[in-house]
Amino acid sequence: MPKINGNEIRPGNTLEHDGGLWAAVKVDHVKPGKGGAFAQVEMKNLRDGRKLNERFRSADKVERVRLDTKDQQFLFEADDMMTFMDSDTYEQIALPAELLGDRRPFLQDGMIVQIEYYGEEALNVSLPQKVVCVVAETEPVVKGQTAANSFKPATLDNGVRVMIPPFVGTDERIVVNTELFEYVERA
Repeated sequence: MPKINGNEIRPGNTLEHDGGLWAAVKVDHVKPGKGGAFAQVEMKNLRDGRKLNERFRSADKVERVRLDTKDQQFLFEADDMMTFMDSDTYEQIALPAELLGDRRPFLQDGMIVQIEYYGEEALNVSLPQKVVCVVAETEPVVKGQTAANSFKPATLDNGVRVMIPPFVGTDERIVVNTELFEYVERA
């Protein structure tokens, strides 16, 4: 595995640190008036979800880990385990539902997701950035409420609440960003 300097760490990098695998979530490069520059890195443990703030100087060396990603199709969920199938080999793998966290409601039957592997161990499931959902419930349009940036709350068919523009009504299909939980456009 390649070693990189502390100032080369970028968000999204996977690092081996203190005997664990960590994903760099947020990186701030700091140049104080006194002393050397450093990178303040917020990391998340890929195995148990713990968070850690660590300071890396440019002279510090850290192992950068390359994860293999495979496109796999979601089949079904049973007993808090999600079953995915490799599109090429048709092998099936069962993973715990908590790997998706609060993005779990956006997973749809037959959806193709990317699963990141470290050797044979599955560490992360990435959903497509945009998913089509149906508005199950929302407030009716109020005449005259056409301010430029006005939004109204809506509940989607998967139970997630998002803010939508006033012109979108019930039973309409919309595109939702799965990372930000925001309305993108009509489908």
